[in-house]
Amino acid sequence: MAPSMENSPSTGSGHACDSTGGLPRFLIIGAGSRGTAYAAAINRSGLGIVAAIAEPIDFKRDQFVSSFVADDLRTSPFHSFKNWRDFLRYEEQRRRDETAGTSNAPLAVDGVFVCVKDDMHAEVVTAFAPLQLHIMCEKPLATRLQDCLSIQRTLSQYSSQIFAIGHVLRYSPHNMLLRYLLLEKNVIGDVLSLEHTEPIGWWHFSHSYVRGQWRKESIAAPSLLTKSCHDIDFLLWLLCSPPQASQAGSTHLPSTVGSVGSLKQFKRSRKPREAGDATNCMSCDLKDSCMYSAKRIYDHLHLAKGKAKWPVDIVNPEVPHILATKGPEAAREALFKTLSEDYDVKTTSAQDIEERPWFGRCVWESDNDVCDDQVVTLEWDDIEGTGKGSKTATFHMIAQSLAQCKRRGYIYGTHGEISYDSKSITVHDFAKDTTQVYNPELPVNSHHGGGDDGLTTMFAKAVAAVKNGNMDVKKAQQEYLGCTLEEVIRSHAAVFAADQARRERKVVHWDQWWEQNVANAIFHA
Repeated sequence: MAPSMENSPSTGSGHACDSTGGLPRFLIIGAGSRGTAYAAAINRSGLGIVAAIAEPIDFKRDQFVSSFVADDLRTSPFHSFKNWRDFLRYEEQRRRDETAGTSNAPLAVDGVFVCVKDDMHAEVVTAFAPLQLHIMCEKPLATRLQDCLSIQRTLSQYSSQIFAIGHVLRYSPHNMLLRYLLLEKNVIGDVLSLEHTEPIGWWHFSHSYVRGQWRKESIAAPSLLTKSCHDIDFLLWLLCSPPQASQAGSTHLPSTVGSVGSLKQFKRSRKPREAGDATNCMSCDLKDSCMYSAKRIYDHLHLAKGKAKWPVDIVNPEVPHILATKGPEAAREALFKTLSEDYDVKTTSAQDIEERPWFGRCVWESDNDVCDDQVVTLEWDDIEGTGKGSKTATFHMIAQSLAQCKRRGYIYGTHGEISYDSKSITVHDFAKDTTQVYNPELPVNSHHGGGDDGLTTMFAKAVAAVKNGNMDVKKAQQEYLGCTLEEVIRSHAAVFAADQARRERKVVHWDQWWEQNVANAIFHA
């Protein structure tokens, strides 16, 4: 069955210790914001051990070890790797030595969290698949449909590993309750229409999708994929997938996918005249007044208030340590030095510009091209004799919002209506003329409404069930994660179909598109 309401994340704290015996051990690949979020969730859950890190930046790797790696594993030389390939070579040699009876390397991990850059996911997952370690890959699965299908083909060769995707919206207490009320309690009857919005947040979008690594389709992917693929998955989880994962045959697939959207605000034509020729906020006359000034966002709104974590530590990962050890002035100096870095389009190569973020760059002078406003429409047809009726879903991704990633929506049914935000769920029953409000408990210090902890908990439980011989892989995948690899591919495919519909200004017919782009690709691979 799908994850149950009772399987809510633990709120324990502290490092898991090796003395806990049968707990699964995990390698984290990538010590960025997502890797550290999952590591913290593992330690909070008490259901697993952070045993090793693979991270190329020395400072970030050392900080990760001191913060998350189990205390009694730090004395081992096998808990810290500069590159994921280094761990791969180590593990392959460890297994050869173990087979030969000559192993002197005590560290063996059970699972891997893949938290590298999006365009590296396919390479890392397919490289680790033959080891048959359990894998949790951060979303999106890959930046190209071909790579998603390559991962599917590779993983399908093995049957002894749990696979999870970072679609954390499935695992928050809020959304699990919403789905339970909608599909199992049937509180509004049959769903007729759903409206779902992700407000990204005005400065968050400028940070990640104008200045940051996801700003350009050619070096990342469309923003619908990099930011909102788990929102499309959320819609399909509610409207395609049956209440129980074991009822796979009753999946109701959409008939058409449409989308409109574009880059509306963050382009040179909207640059304030007063900014003149400035290309960097730190040398601009508007650095203290422009709402998108990097100085204002990273210093005034964050560091000056003692907030040195995200997004400040994305700009310069050393700032939190400098603030703690040398004080606010030294931290501000380090931040401003990074923000002052700039490029000249006439003398700097395109490759050098694209290889890194430029967090001090003027948002009107960046090389960004991803959508800051996009709407996706999904439509389902009636299937006679099955009880699967027609319905429509719309998703709106919008950058220019006060709310930051606090999703909201409405679901309209034959008997009632549900409205939801990031904290509550309100059910209106038309027949009874009643209104009931649900306020699910939100875990402390867990992002995505507890989804990070929820996914981590379920993945750790699934790995432990297999490790300890209590369940086979298929049963554990179904019982704890409630999501198959087929569902992962389907929701990613829906994103690629939607973006094709947007680019070509047409409506995509799902069956035809799937046959041409997915089924044929798998068959002819």
